Amino acid sequence: MKTRRSLPLIHLIRHGETEWSLNGRHTGVSDIPLTAHGEEQARRLTARLHGITFSHVISSPRTRARRTCELAGFAAAMEVDPELREWDYGDFEGRTRAEIQRERPDWNLFVDGAPGGESPGQVLARATRVVRRLRDLEGAVLIFSHGHFLRVLAAAWTGIPVVHAQRLGLGTASHGILGFEHARADSPSISLWNEADASVSP
Repeated sequence: MKTRRSLPLIHLIRHGETEWSLNGRHTGVSDIPLTAHGEEQARRLTARLHGITFSHVISSPRTRARRTCELAGFAAAMEVDPELREWDYGDFEGRTRAEIQRERPDWNLFVDGAPGGESPGQVLARATRVVRRLRDLEGAVLIFSHGHFLRVLAAAWTGIPVVHAQRLGLGTASHGILGFEHARADSPSISLWNEADASVSP
Protein backbone atom coordinates (compact mmCIF):
# COMPACT_ATOMS: atom_id res chain seq x y z
CA MET A 1 0.00 0.00 0.00
CA LYS A 2 1.39 3.37 -1.02
CA THR A 3 2.04 5.73 1.89
CA ARG A 4 0.40 9.13 1.51
CA ARG A 5 2.99 11.92 1.24
CA SER A 6 2.68 14.55 3.96
CA LEU A 7 2.16 18.12 2.82
CA PRO A 8 4.88 20.68 3.54
CA LEU A 9 4.47 23.60 5.91
CA ILE A 10 6.52 26.57 4.75
CA HIS A 11 7.82 28.97 7.41
CA LEU A 12 8.85 32.33 5.95
CA ILE A 13 11.28 34.73 7.61
CA ARG A 14 12.06 38.16 6.26
CA HIS A 15 15.63 39.22 7.08
CA GLY A 16 16.33 41.53 10.00
CA GLU A 17 16.56 45.29 9.81
CA THR A 18 19.18 47.00 7.62
CA GLU A 19 19.92 50.69 7.31
CA TRP A 20 18.14 50.74 3.96
CA SER A 21 15.05 48.88 5.18
CA LEU A 22 14.87 51.31 8.09
CA ASN A 23 14.98 54.25 5.65
CA GLY A 24 12.57 52.69 3.15
CA ARG A 25 15.15 52.39 0.39
CA HIS A 26 14.57 49.66 -2.18
CA THR A 27 17.22 47.00 -1.59
CA GLY A 28 17.48 44.41 -4.33
CA VAL A 29 20.97 43.48 -5.52
CA SER A 30 22.82 45.67 -2.98
CA ASP A 31 24.34 43.62 -0.15
CA ILE A 32 23.46 45.79 2.84
CA PRO A 33 24.37 44.32 6.28
CA LEU A 34 22.05 44.04 9.24
CA THR A 35 22.01 46.85 11.78
CA ALA A 36 22.70 46.03 15.43
CA HIS A 37 18.94 46.02 15.93
CA GLY A 38 18.55 43.71 12.95
CA GLU A 39 21.02 41.28 14.48
CA GLU A 40 19.07 41.30 17.73
CA GLN A 41 15.85 40.65 15.80
CA ALA A 42 17.53 37.67 14.15
CA ARG A 43 18.73 36.23 17.47
CA ARG A 44 15.20 36.47 18.85
CA LEU A 45 14.00 34.19 16.07
CA THR A 46 15.77 31.29 17.81
CA ALA A 47 13.17 31.28 20.57
CA ARG A 48 10.28 31.79 18.15
CA LEU A 49 11.28 28.77 16.06
CA HIS A 50 12.39 26.61 18.98
CA GLY A 51 11.02 23.10 18.99
CA ILE A 52 10.27 22.92 15.27
CA THR A 53 12.20 20.28 13.33
CA PHE A 54 12.86 21.57 9.82
CA SER A 55 13.44 19.17 6.96
CA HIS A 56 15.05 21.98 4.94
CA VAL A 57 16.43 25.44 5.74
CA ILE A 58 16.84 27.55 2.61
CA SER A 59 18.12 31.11 2.29
CA SER A 60 18.49 33.82 -0.29
CA PRO A 61 22.14 34.36 -1.22
CA ARG A 62 22.08 37.98 0.00
CA THR A 63 24.15 38.60 3.13
CA ARG A 64 21.24 40.10 5.10
CA ALA A 65 19.19 36.92 4.67
CA ARG A 66 22.06 34.50 5.29
CA ARG A 67 23.16 36.44 8.38
CA THR A 68 19.61 36.34 9.74
CA CYS A 69 19.60 32.58 9.22
CA GLU A 70 22.95 32.20 10.98
CA LEU A 71 22.00 34.34 13.99
CA ALA A 72 18.71 32.48 14.33
CA GLY A 73 20.76 29.32 14.80
CA PHE A 74 20.37 27.55 11.47
CA ALA A 75 23.79 28.07 9.86
CA ALA A 76 24.67 24.37 9.83
CA ALA A 77 21.50 23.38 7.97
CA MET A 78 21.37 26.33 5.56
CA GLU A 79 21.06 25.72 1.83
CA VAL A 80 21.30 28.74 -0.50
CA ASP A 81 18.88 29.18 -3.38
CA PRO A 82 19.49 32.14 -5.76
CA GLU A 83 15.79 32.12 -6.69
CA LEU A 84 14.96 33.46 -3.21
CA ARG A 85 16.77 36.74 -3.89
CA GLU A 86 14.89 40.02 -3.63
CA TRP A 87 13.17 41.77 -6.54
CA ASP A 88 15.72 43.44 -8.85
CA TYR A 89 14.80 47.12 -8.66
CA GLY A 90 17.04 48.18 -11.54
CA ASP A 91 17.13 51.97 -11.83
CA PHE A 92 15.18 52.31 -8.58
CA GLU A 93 17.77 50.50 -6.45
CA GLY A 94 18.50 52.48 -3.27
CA ARG A 95 15.63 54.92 -3.80
CA THR A 96 12.56 55.37 -1.61
CA ARG A 97 9.00 55.08 -2.87
CA ALA A 98 8.46 58.78 -2.19
CA GLU A 99 11.51 59.72 -4.29
CA ILE A 100 10.32 57.56 -7.18
CA GLN A 101 6.78 58.89 -7.06
CA ARG A 102 7.98 62.48 -7.32
CA GLU A 103 8.99 61.54 -10.87
CA ARG A 104 6.27 58.94 -11.49
CA PRO A 105 3.28 59.76 -9.24
CA ASP A 106 1.28 56.69 -10.25
CA TRP A 107 4.14 54.20 -10.00
CA ASN A 108 3.29 50.89 -8.34
CA LEU A 109 5.98 48.20 -8.12
CA PHE A 110 3.42 45.39 -8.29
CA VAL A 111 1.92 46.79 -11.49
CA ASP A 112 4.79 48.57 -13.24
CA GLY A 113 7.87 46.74 -12.03
CA ALA A 114 11.22 48.48 -12.08
CA PRO A 115 12.91 49.96 -15.18
CA GLY A 116 16.18 48.17 -15.80
CA GLY A 117 15.11 45.51 -13.29
CA GLU A 118 12.38 42.90 -13.00
CA SER A 119 8.73 43.11 -13.96
CA PRO A 120 5.98 41.69 -11.72
CA GLY A 121 5.60 38.83 -14.20
CA GLN A 122 9.28 37.94 -14.01
CA VAL A 123 9.27 37.89 -10.20
CA LEU A 124 6.05 35.87 -10.19
CA ALA A 125 7.60 33.34 -12.59
CA ARG A 126 10.58 32.98 -10.26
CA ALA A 127 8.31 32.61 -7.23
CA THR A 128 6.22 30.02 -9.07
CA ARG A 129 9.33 27.92 -9.71
CA VAL A 130 10.12 28.09 -6.00
CA VAL A 131 6.56 27.06 -5.10
CA ARG A 132 6.77 24.01 -7.37
CA ARG A 133 9.94 22.88 -5.62
CA LEU A 134 8.55 23.55 -2.15
CA ARG A 135 5.42 21.52 -2.82
CA ASP A 136 7.59 18.49 -3.57
CA LEU A 137 9.11 18.65 -0.08
CA GLU A 138 7.74 17.20 3.14
CA GLY A 139 7.62 18.44 6.71
CA ALA A 140 8.39 21.92 7.99
CA VAL A 141 10.56 24.03 5.66
CA LEU A 142 12.25 27.26 6.76
CA ILE A 143 12.85 30.06 4.25
CA PHE A 144 14.92 33.23 4.79
CA SER A 145 14.28 35.85 2.14
CA HIS A 146 13.06 39.40 1.49
CA GLY A 147 9.98 41.57 1.87
CA HIS A 148 8.78 42.02 -1.69
CA PHE A 149 9.81 38.58 -2.91
CA LEU A 150 8.08 36.82 -0.01
CA ARG A 151 4.89 38.74 -0.76
CA VAL A 152 5.00 37.51 -4.35
CA LEU A 153 5.82 34.01 -3.12
CA ALA A 154 2.65 34.04 -1.01
CA ALA A 155 0.67 35.12 -4.06
CA ALA A 156 2.18 32.31 -6.12
CA TRP A 157 1.47 29.80 -3.35
CA THR A 158 -2.21 30.74 -3.07
CA GLY A 159 -2.80 31.51 -6.75
CA ILE A 160 -3.94 35.11 -6.23
CA PRO A 161 -2.99 37.79 -8.81
CA VAL A 162 0.46 39.23 -8.16
CA VAL A 163 -0.95 42.77 -7.87
CA HIS A 164 -2.66 41.74 -4.62
CA ALA A 165 0.71 40.94 -3.06
CA GLN A 166 1.03 44.67 -2.39
CA ARG A 167 -1.56 44.22 0.39
CA LEU A 168 0.62 41.73 2.27
CA GLY A 169 2.82 44.02 4.33
CA LEU A 170 5.83 42.35 5.89
CA GLY A 171 8.06 43.77 8.63
CA THR A 172 11.70 42.92 9.20
CA ALA A 173 12.38 39.59 10.95
CA SER A 174 8.70 38.72 10.69
CA HIS A 175 7.38 35.18 10.55
CA GLY A 176 4.76 33.77 8.21
CA ILE A 177 3.51 30.30 7.36
CA LEU A 178 2.20 28.92 4.08
CA GLY A 179 0.19 25.76 4.42
CA PHE A 180 -2.98 24.03 3.27
CA GLU A 181 -6.51 24.50 4.54
CA HIS A 182 -7.96 21.27 5.96
CA ALA A 183 -4.71 19.50 4.91
CA ARG A 184 -5.90 19.46 1.29
CA ALA A 185 -3.28 19.78 -1.44
CA ASP A 186 -5.77 21.69 -3.60
CA SER A 187 -6.36 24.33 -0.90
CA PRO A 188 -3.09 26.23 -0.37
CA SER A 189 -3.44 28.95 2.24
CA ILE A 190 -1.64 31.56 4.31
CA SER A 191 -1.76 30.24 7.88
CA LEU A 192 0.24 33.03 9.53
CA TRP A 193 1.49 36.39 8.30
CA ASN A 194 3.77 39.19 9.50
CA GLU A 195 4.09 37.99 13.09
CA ALA A 196 6.99 39.72 14.80
CA ASP A 197 8.54 39.79 18.26
CA ALA A 198 7.03 42.90 19.85
CA SER A 199 9.61 42.77 22.65
CA VAL A 200 12.36 43.87 20.23
CA SER A 201 11.80 47.56 19.60
CA PRO A 202 14.17 49.81 17.61
